[in-house]
Amino acid sequence: MQYRKLGKTGFSISEISLGTWQVGGKWGDPFSHENADQILNAAVDSGINFIDTADVYGDGESEKAVGRLVRNRSERIYVATKCGRQLQPHVNEAYTPEAMRKFVEASLRNMQLETLDLIQLHCPPTEVYYRPEIFEVFDRLKEEGKIQNLGVSVEKVEEGLKALEFPNVTTIQLIFNMFRERPSELLFKEAARRDVGLIVRVPLASGLLTGKFSANTQFSADDHRNFNRNGEAFDKGETFSGVDYNTGLEAVEELKRVFPDQPNLAPLALRWVLMFNEVSCVIPGASKPEQLTSNLHAAELPPLSAEQMQRVKEIYDQKIRPQVHQIW
Repeated sequence: MQYRKLGKTGFSISEISLGTWQVGGKWGDPFSHENADQILNAAVDSGINFIDTADVYGDGESEKAVGRLVRNRSERIYVATKCGRQLQPHVNEAYTPEAMRKFVEASLRNMQLETLDLIQLHCPPTEVYYRPEIFEVFDRLKEEGKIQNLGVSVEKVEEGLKALEFPNVTTIQLIFNMFRERPSELLFKEAARRDVGLIVRVPLASGLLTGKFSANTQFSADDHRNFNRNGEAFDKGETFSGVDYNTGLEAVEELKRVFPDQPNLAPLALRWVLMFNEVSCVIPGASKPEQLTSNLHAAELPPLSAEQMQRVKEIYDQKIRPQVHQIW
């Protein structure tokens, strides 16, 4: 495992880390703490030392599992969680300093920890990025020792750029993958200039970039890849990176021709993300230990060649760019 600096937090974190959206099992199933414990401990055994969770994952059960891991392991494990998505309705007006404080304190209770290494605003409405009082409350929470660092999880490049204006923002979590390339144009440069760490989520475009899906693949009724393709439940960009499913399949077939010797595209897709030095870490999820093993294989791959990088960009430009580039 290789390690990179997480911006001005100063943390040295595993370049392949773990997102816990699905750590309790596959989409739609009840949260399994046994499954979560298997995946989380296997991750730490492999050298992963950064775990990303959120108060809404598994309705708080994911945070409990992560907290248990941290308390039971001797290794230094950096914990990042997120807050804000519990607000109903999830609108700008619902964001208040008081609500943010309550969320932080609830996460600390959930995980039974004394402090959070990183708390992230969880994809708030764009208007929140224009409200200094929401960001300032985290300075108070840091003074009180309840948090160590503040970050944001964003949907759009413009939100990331606005977040960079707040000096207490230390990290930005964003969607970046072979089917979502816009962040590398400006946001990466500005984040590096301000020493803000970049945490990459949805690196496999909701599984599209594994190369294992087809037009006949069936997703369960409770799976966002079934019910959120047009953004019915949350931002459309979180599902298949906002790409039309059939278009994505066509692009994947072209990617397979670029990497003909790789039966599983997932490690290559992760390796592609890590080709960008501005990235601090990538946080693929895993609903079973075998997926974690596949993700970790990316650390063993050699760098992609300039020709391979160019071919990936050409496929993006031809197939994907018109659908997603200017939206997110």
